[in-house]
Amino acid sequence: MKRFATKRWQRGIAVVALAVLAVGAGCKKKAVDPFPASGAVTGWARAGETRVFAAKDLWQYIDGDAEHYIAAGVVSTSTTDYKYQGQLDATVDVYTMKDAAGAQKIFSAEGATGATSVPLGDAGIAFAQSVTFRKGPYLVRIVAYEATPGTEQALLALAQGVAAKL
Repeated sequence: MKRFATKRWQRGIAVVALAVLAVGAGCKKKAVDPFPASGAVTGWARAGETRVFAAKDLWQYIDGDAEHYIAAGVVSTSTTDYKYQGQLDATVDVYTMKDAAGAQKIFSAEGATGATSVPLGDAGIAFAQSVTFRKGPYLVRIVAYEATPGTEQALLALAQGVAAKL
């Protein structure tokens, strides 16, 4: 009888251990790839590889303003270039912050004079050649390098594609 109780106890421990492992695996944060594939957003194609900068290396990408992002809790910055209908070039930057408060801090510090409020993520604004929005711990900035009659609408479509992946 003692042997049966010991095996039963061991099985119980094994079941609990497996349950803990399963819960732990489910709680891990998955890496987010916020960049839509070519063609996923009508007219937009990726025009290069994604570059990722850790907080300590952010100065290599945005020299002169990196400290502002680090103070707000940036963890990493990912950037990818896109081309719209083979003509309009744009860059998508996704700043992953420690928390939503960091994204809010950077977003609020941006000048919004002349911007239009847009329904993206938790808050968004658009200019003729850029769209910026925040969603949870992410701050996204999309910038086009020239202005065409359809630039703002094209950027908004790309921004919606990014927001859907976050």
